[in-house]
Amino acid sequence: MKPVEFKEQTKVLQRPKGMIDEECGSLPVHCDGKSCVSCWKLSWTERIKAILYGKIWLYVWSGITQPPVSLACDKTVFEKEKTRQ
Repeated sequence: MKPVEFKEQTKVLQRPKGMIDEECGSLPVHCDGKSCVSCWKLSWTERIKAILYGKIWLYVWSGITQPPVSLACDKTVFEKEKTRQ
């Protein structure tokens, strides 16, 4: 999966110091002070694997603690857009 830009994004997070581009790239996000949302696009191979296995794994590089996270499979997660669908 690759992170993609989206119209609601408010900034781009850069990779942490000490990591190289192959380990971590920049991440377009929408931040509202409570949470940050990013959008990811699956390759065709990943789409087929998601259908076959029905699983998406989430990696979080955070050290000892696990920050709250969430995953969704929707056209959008922004309420204005959802009501227009």
